[in-house]
This record gives sequence, C-alpha cells and structure tokens, in this order.
Amino acid sequence: METIYLNWENLAQWQEKAKPCVMALGFFDGLHNGHQEVVKTAIKIAKAKNIPVAVMSFFPHPKSVLSDGKIQVDYLMPLSEKEKRLQELGVDIVYIVEFTKEFAALSPEQYVAKYLLNLGVIHAVAGFDFSYGFKGAGNLERLKSDSSGIIEVTKVDKVVCRGEKISSTCIRERISNGRVDELPDFLGRYYENECNWDGESINILPYYTLPSAGQYAVTINKGSVSIRAEVLVTVDEKCKSLKSLSEIPQYIKGEISIQWHYRIQKDQLIVC
Repeated sequence: METIYLNWENLAQWQEKAKPCVMALGFFDGLHNGHQEVVKTAIKIAKAKNIPVAVMSFFPHPKSVLSDGKIQVDYLMPLSEKEKRLQELGVDIVYIVEFTKEFAALSPEQYVAKYLLNLGVIHAVAGFDFSYGFKGAGNLERLKSDSSGIIEVTKVDKVVCRGEKISSTCIRERISNGRVDELPDFLGRYYENECNWDGESINILPYYTLPSAGQYAVTINKGSVSIRAEVLVTVDEKCKSLKSLSEIPQYIKGEISIQWHYRIQKDQLIVC
C-alpha cells in the first residue's frame, strides 16, 4: 500500500501520476464498523472494475482547524494506525490531505475537480452524510453533477448499533464515559492504545484517547506476549494519566499496546 500526503505544494505532482481508481471518502477516525463498510464497498467495486482502490482522509481534524485550535478533538487513533488498518483491509493507496483553511474554502466544484477528477477517480464511495467544499455545501446527491457526470457515486447507508448510528462521535462519548465494554460492537475490535512502558510508568502515545477516570480490566500486548492486567486512569488538572495496578514484566519494556475490556465497578474491586 502507498501512502501519499497531499498539500498545496505537491498536489500537481500527484495529479500527473494518478491513474483511474475507485475512492472511499471520509475522515475515518477509529475505522469503526461504519467506516469499514464504506471501505469494503469501495474495494468490491474496484475489484469488479479491475482498478486500484484508494482512500482519501484528512488531517488535522476540520473542527480544530476551523476553530483556530479552540476545539481540540480527541483522536481515536494516529495516522500510522489508520494506515495500518487500511492496508489490512486491502486498500492500495491512501491519500492524507492536509486540511487547511484554504482547503476548506474550496467550492464543491473545485474540490471535485482538483482532488477527485484530477486524481483519477471514476467512482466515489462515502457514507450517506459525507459533505465537501466550502461550509460542506457539497454532498453525494450532487457529486456526479459536480464532476460533469464522469464520477459514479455509491452512497453507503448508516450502520446502526445499539439503536444508534455508529460514528466516531458516539465512540468518543463512550470512551469519555468509561463504557469501553461496548466498543467492540462499534469498532469490530477492542479499543486499543499504543503506549511506552519504561519499567515504571506507562505513557500513552499521541493521538490516542484514554477513557474516563477509573479502574479497568485490560490486556497488555507486546509481540506474542499478552498479559491480563488492571490499570488505573486518574485525572489531575484536566490531564489524564495511566498507572498499572498489576505487575508488568520488565522484559516487555518499550512500546506496548493496551486493549480496554471493561471498567471495574466498586463492588468488583479486590481490597488487599
């Protein structure tokens, strides 16, 4: 899989190299079951057409850029993990577009011309609520006309779980409320954070979100080693920190991952 970071300076270069493709569109933070449905639909169409499948995502989050940093988004995963999981799904090319105010100011027609048509897109796939262009004026209903009929469009209906639409927002809400036990139903897997373990403290890597304060049952992974453990999340002056309540072997020092299973209720705590 090839990852291409697009910005104003190199856009023309990649436009020249582009070949016909099917493209899935979206921010894809967390790559939850709804996102996966979009990507898998695009892969199916690309296989039928015998052409590559591409994904276009954006960074930083539009809300942070358009609010001049006043709104800070709790990311569910960094770009590196997003790329890894897209590769596992079978994507050929990932475009990461640098989201700037200049990019946000493009009209719907300009976005389609510069970032879809000129990148070889002949079929676009996105969730039903995907929007593009200045103030989100563009939507899937008008994308074909914005491309002068060149781009075919497939709209993926919402994917529902527990009576609500699966979204990155509803997953963030569950994390912030400590309801990590519900996340596999939305993500298709346990929520997982990459961390550094120095033998004494656990430090979460950037662009992951810790759940709310409390004690949690987790699995700590490093390579082929998996250890069931309990950890404590604390909050001090709006800063969350993570501490293991279980002994972690020194030989797994370095980068580890933590899978979150459930928050331990007070009546489940073992008092020593």
